[in-house]
Amino acid sequence: MSQNRKAPAYQEYAATIMAQLSFRTMSLQDRGLLYTMRLECWVNMRLPNNHNDLAKVLGVPAAEVMASLPAVIPFFEIVGDFIISPELEDYRIHLVERKLKQSQGGKRGSVITNNKRGHTAKIRDEDRSSTPSSNLSTNSTTTRKYPVKVRSSPQYNQIQKSPFKPSL
Repeated sequence: MSQNRKAPAYQEYAATIMAQLSFRTMSLQDRGLLYTMRLECWVNMRLPNNHNDLAKVLGVPAAEVMASLPAVIPFFEIVGDFIISPELEDYRIHLVERKLKQSQGGKRGSVITNNKRGHTAKIRDEDRSSTPSSNLSTNSTTTRKYPVKVRSSPQYNQIQKSPFKPSL
């Protein structure tokens, strides 16, 4: 089952940020604004370029935004009426591409596995003409036409537990 959720987090290496002189020479207030803006950009992809609107979105006084914005803005890009983080957008694209490659690899692996087992994804002509009730059987030796997905992840096992029984 595919989960079409946005990535909940981005990976960042502290050494990469700490190595930048522009970051190291910032005041604590500037660093706080930088990270607050980056977090907002991750969640909402963009911020308003209008300083008063930006202050409202970030929940900080406009004077503080105005004071720190010159030190922070080199980490961002202004596109029309919005501020974006090119670094985070590149990372977001990387995650989408990685998910697509994993999906394609999984599909290729599924075809290889099913071919080794002698399963095919095509529905045979005789299967199309049969009624659903004729395919039902209580015989345990009946082979399945399609493999059953088995979920063994710890998260899935947690979901399967009854909320009314205490886990030991």
